[in-house]
Amino acid sequence: MPVIVVANPKGGVGKSTLATNVAGWLARQGHAVMLGDADRQQSARQWLDLRPEQLPRIVGWEIDAEHLARPPKGTTHVVLDTPAGLRGKRLDAVMKLADKLLVPLQPSLFDIQATHAFLKALAAHPRADSIAVGLVGMRIKEHTHANLHLHEFVATLPYPLIGDVRDTQNYVHLAARGLSLWDIAPGRVERDLAQWQPLIEWIQR
Repeated sequence: MPVIVVANPKGGVGKSTLATNVAGWLARQGHAVMLGDADRQQSARQWLDLRPEQLPRIVGWEIDAEHLARPPKGTTHVVLDTPAGLRGKRLDAVMKLADKLLVPLQPSLFDIQATHAFLKALAAHPRADSIAVGLVGMRIKEHTHANLHLHEFVATLPYPLIGDVRDTQNYVHLAARGLSLWDIAPGRVERDLAQWQPLIEWIQR
């Protein structure tokens, strides 16, 4: 069962936006998807609560009598949205589960600094060679100095930048209705779907 983890210790970088849309794409492909939310804000869980019943089903994890979270029976794919401040034992727990790890980051000095420290911790982890790690630029504004600095920073890292997600209100409006890019008419989000193609290809490898 593939487990895709979305992680960055910095809050507000777009983890839930990335996680919910990855889950939405997997569900649209016909997979039985569980979206787990380990973040205190529970943004992904709230998104699930808003999701219309007629859309491809995405479930949350089941909590047993011992308060342990488990994928519901029949789950084929798992997406985990992780909390800010992910380190130590929490990071170890995530690394034991993950097959792929998506690291969202925004083009700001604070995000770059926090992400750099996190990636160093990832590279030093005993399971580092067993997990595919990909970076995703979030809320990107093309042709800006901030975006240029982000790409210069990524070029110094051992992990690839697999795609950019532009700064658009589309994600805000979709999240407010429990929707992903793949739940509405493609013509309404054509540019965004095109941006997601490299991410999808990376997930499918």
